Amino acid sequence: MGVELSEEELERYKRQIILPEVGIKGQQKIKAAKVLLLGAGGLGSAVGFYLAAAGIGKIGIVDSDAIDLSNLNRQVLHRNGDIGRAKAESARLALKNLNPDIEVLAYPMRLTQENAEQTVTDYDMVVDCSDNFPARFLMNQVCVHFRKPFFYGAVSGFEGQMMTIIPGLTPCYSCLAPNMPTQSDNHIPVVGVVTGVIGMIQATQVLKYILGHGDLLVGKLLLYNALELDFLKLDVKRSSLCPVCSGVDTTWCEPAP
Repeated sequence: MGVELSEEELERYKRQIILPEVGIKGQQKIKAAKVLLLGAGGLGSAVGFYLAAAGIGKIGIVDSDAIDLSNLNRQVLHRNGDIGRAKAESARLALKNLNPDIEVLAYPMRLTQENAEQTVTDYDMVVDCSDNFPARFLMNQVCVHFRKPFFYGAVSGFEGQMMTIIPGLTPCYSCLAPNMPTQSDNHIPVVGVVTGVIGMIQATQVLKYILGHGDLLVGKLLLYNALELDFLKLDVKRSSLCPVCSGVDTTWCEPAP
């Protein structure tokens, strides 16, 4: 792998290293991985905390917003004293405080075609923790173009959903949602714990992809209803009419070893 683990890292991660699915080689894969988070809100908090704790070597955080009081029911990366601070920078500091051995970069910017392309090329995969459709549709398009795995997640109220997108092998987000829905504002009603549940599932999928173990929810949309405590998987097919992925070669990408 070309990535060494220090004595401190061996101690920090020993409870997962003893798993047969991880081991020293798996932990080295985790350390070598570079993951970009699109959003540092409710989903990004859960994803960021658990990927940093697991030892992902490089985490980037894209978010143009500043923290306000109404965020704190679910965005557990941030504290009361962070109100007014850029979310990306607050998240960076929180993750570095949790795990000083990893690299964390903040991108406090509004996503555009140009900066999305420039940023994504520095990472192995992207986790969708966004709260708006334009950012999600744009990042899906960029990930398909650059052939980066994209871990989609969304929440509303007591419900959430998640899907793993591996360009060339699976349907993309535009296969699931061909047309961008109308969104009047970003004040989506959210129960904080639901963002935690979906975010932790996203983080688990990222780690399984890196390690090459388990069900990656490819071609599957996972639906979660917290009120009924139900999980449901729906099949999602690639669309031959998809404007984003219909022409993508299916031979370029294989699942992680």
